[in-house]
Amino acid sequence: MTGSAEGRNGTPGGLATLLANAAAEAVRATSGRAAGVYVPSGTPGVLRLAVLVGLPGRLYRPWWRLHVDRRFPVADAYRLGVKIVLPNATESMRRYPQFAAGLPFPVGSINVPVMGMSAPFGVLTVLLPPASDITEVLVERDRVAEIAEELGAAVRRLEAAGVPLVWDDEPMCVRPPGACPTAGRVGRFAWQPTTDLVTADDSAGLLLPLAAEDRPWGADALVRAVAAEDTDRLADLLREAAAGKQPSGPLRLRTAEGADRLVELCCPDAAVHGPDQPVGGIVLDAASVADAAADQLPQGVFCLDRLGLIVYANPRAAELLGEPRARFLGRALWEGVPWLAQPACEDHLRAALLSPEPVHFHVRRPPPGGRESSAQQFEPYDGDWLSVSVHPGPDLLTCTIAPAHRGAQAPVAPEVTDGAAGTGVAATSPVHRPIVLAIALTEATTARQVSAVVMQELLPAFGGRRLAIYLLQERHLYLAWETGFPPGFLAPFEGVSLDARLPGVETLTTGRPLFFDSMQQLADAYPGIPLDATEGARAFLPLIASGRPVGSCILGFEGPRSFSTEERTVLTALAGLIAHAMEKAQRYETEAALARGLQRALLPRRLPVHPRVETAGRYLPGTQGMDVGGDWYDVVEAGDGLALVIGDVQGHGVQAAATMGQLRSAVRAFALDDRPPDEVLSGTNHLLIDLDPGQFASCCYVRLDPVTGRAMAARAGHPPPLLRRPGGRTLVLDIPGGVVLGVDPHAQYPVTDLVMDPGAVLALYTDGLVERAGCDIDEGISALRVALAKAGASAGRPGGRSLLTVADRLTATARHATDRPDDIALLLAARRTGKAG
Repeated sequence: MTGSAEGRNGTPGGLATLLANAAAEAVRATSGRAAGVYVPSGTPGVLRLAVLVGLPGRLYRPWWRLHVDRRFPVADAYRLGVKIVLPNATESMRRYPQFAAGLPFPVGSINVPVMGMSAPFGVLTVLLPPASDITEVLVERDRVAEIAEELGAAVRRLEAAGVPLVWDDEPMCVRPPGACPTAGRVGRFAWQPTTDLVTADDSAGLLLPLAAEDRPWGADALVRAVAAEDTDRLADLLREAAAGKQPSGPLRLRTAEGADRLVELCCPDAAVHGPDQPVGGIVLDAASVADAAADQLPQGVFCLDRLGLIVYANPRAAELLGEPRARFLGRALWEGVPWLAQPACEDHLRAALLSPEPVHFHVRRPPPGGRESSAQQFEPYDGDWLSVSVHPGPDLLTCTIAPAHRGAQAPVAPEVTDGAAGTGVAATSPVHRPIVLAIALTEATTARQVSAVVMQELLPAFGGRRLAIYLLQERHLYLAWETGFPPGFLAPFEGVSLDARLPGVETLTTGRPLFFDSMQQLADAYPGIPLDATEGARAFLPLIASGRPVGSCILGFEGPRSFSTEERTVLTALAGLIAHAMEKAQRYETEAALARGLQRALLPRRLPVHPRVETAGRYLPGTQGMDVGGDWYDVVEAGDGLALVIGDVQGHGVQAAATMGQLRSAVRAFALDDRPPDEVLSGTNHLLIDLDPGQFASCCYVRLDPVTGRAMAARAGHPPPLLRRPGGRTLVLDIPGGVVLGVDPHAQYPVTDLVMDPGAVLALYTDGLVERAGCDIDEGISALRVALAKAGASAGRPGGRSLLTVADRLTATARHATDRPDDIALLLAARRTGKAG
């Protein structure tokens, strides 16, 4: 176990020990390669990996934190309180594509919730070799469930005692049960010559040994720890290191008790590190790890334990890695050889730790001047590429390293298999496509947009040339998108029923993807089916979201090709992502159509015609998101005057439109009662608070006397009206206003008096007309004021420009914008200059 269980991050040692023992027992009781326990963190809704058995924590860093709402097996097990069993990589890709894309190896998983007193406390998760189906892992599932129940009972006792059960630290990394105590094979120490102070880890203290009562240690403590015949040799080695001379190699000696040890020192480069740097040293159990035969091998050999610690390296490995053994032995690989700390190498190591098959790859070593090293210069070879092979074992990973010969292709990806003999797939090939496609699909909201994203992201990734997406409607498939097929070829397949024997139908009805390496295979499987080419491969993928059939996706390739196990897995996962995106798009389009219909029904069909006042209104839905929002305008005959109203409900969609309809009805009712503007807004405010739709709204209300032109105005968090006087001067009216509706039941809405002369134009508008990304709203209001001054030159005058034309001019720019995120409402009112007819 790395680190101490006692007091980590304030977490009681009892909890840490319980979690570590449960995870270790889960590995021991199953064929598991690794196990961990997720528990709640101090951040609401976030789980943290508290314990990890059998894997280096660094290699599992992307999964240290998980939000409970994330689509991951651990999160689902915790949130739903159910066991999640994924027998193999194919099932993981089908159900949890993002999780499987991050671990693209032949591995299964068992995830079992650990129950607290009233809700799941955490999740015990185990990674194990793949199985052909879930029946092969039922016994192991039940055993993990038993361990989780025992852990839950212990956790409930801690919970009842008031022990805080959260984890906010890095995970504790624990060696698998039964593994050799590799940490005891090698120890590290450092000696500062200027102060004669020695620091040593626990392993070094045991291997030499160093007496705890002699602390603080000095060089004499190191010398006294070895046999009398070896004290002079060790003292000479220390003097050479203190003088800055790099030791030529390890020193073999015996301890005072007679144990065989190797001691190796490494002097820091003063030019790089500066003066007064400590001398690093390692001590090894020569009997267990110093194999003379391996030391003489022409290829480099080094060994890692299950936590990534380098426990052995022969001289050739140190030469090729470009680091003295004393610098990296006993340290984690990425700390001892920092230039190997790169994502590609970590992917290969994960593959070796989780798969029984060897992993082979090439890695480029940086030039000697590009890193801190006092090792000898490398022998020249082709581009400093190294060929690395990693052979998994129960306790150790044995790594061989050699120069990549001239003409070798570099880099190459590791090969892993998923039970198919002879089927090697690259772990770095299209496994990350699901994540790329998922990110791109988040921006797509319509079926056409989803199809376009699939064409842009999926076809290039696999070399496809043709794509067709069919959607299911009333037991028939209809073409939603196609590209690359000959003109008219797909027409006979439009509207085919689910009874037709066609691959695009059967992949949906069976839920199984169909792959054909050639057109001849397709013709043999479906005799008489029309073919669009004489050569090529085809993939038919079912689009199924949340267990519901959505449609089918067809991919076409120009020439014959085979589909590897990994490609089939990834394409199946991609089909799941496409299906979910299409399902979302269909819901979006349905809701958008409903909202548009509701909006049209709630907005006034026509405005009242008054002999002294001309009015005109315009509404433009947004071009992004849900399209339809809660903007509205209205003109109401109130007593002997007119009420001019404009408002904006927060949000978009059906809910915003429905709330808008309720507010419009309320305002009309108050207006018909000829209430003053402040009472209208106060009454509407109380109504919205009582309705409690979780939304707020802005509003501007003007009560106009058409005969005298006198008006009273009030606003609730709404942009100020504009007034164009007959002479052309256009003003932003200073109306104090109050807060938005639906927030404060005690809000006040002061009334402002103003006068509209004959020929004047009053403009009420919503913020969608004046807001622009990256610009202040005042700039947008100023621009609208200038546009009204120019466009309203003849409005309200006999024979002049109609107010409808002015409204069209003011909204012309917004009407042609393709990136308008918000909807727009505009209401214009002008006092006529002529006499009433």
